[in-house]
Amino acid sequence: QVQLVESGGGLVQAGGSLRLSCAASGRTFSSYSMGWFRQAPGKQREFVAAISWSGGSTYYADSVRGRFTISRDNAKNTVYLQMNSLKPEDTAVYYCAASVTVVVTTTPRHYRDWGQGTQVTVSS
Repeated sequence: QVQLVESGGGLVQAGGSLRLSCAASGRTFSSYSMGWFRQAPGKQREFVAAISWSGGSTYYADSVRGRFTISRDNAKNTVYLQMNSLKPEDTAVYYCAASVTVVVTTTPRHYRDWGQGTQVTVSS
């Protein structure tokens, strides 16, 4: 089992930037891929970005590609989500998740452990 704690959320104006962090403990961090998901009010949770165990492979949702960057530091057991050019439609609770595989995956059922979420609000 993996324990995940997100941080870095907040209120930002459109066009601004935020950097989310997710600290992991428990299972060996470099043994699984990681992902970020988000859920806006009244909407289903959706995939945002994922990164393989080594950081060598990444994948993004079309809605964030070119604006968001996922990265990880296995020495610090931490995954990051750098969010630039934020839009009001990026407003949501952002969750990091640890998968049961080493490769990039966008499928929520491949993620067994989830953080508590951090709120990101983008004002227009």
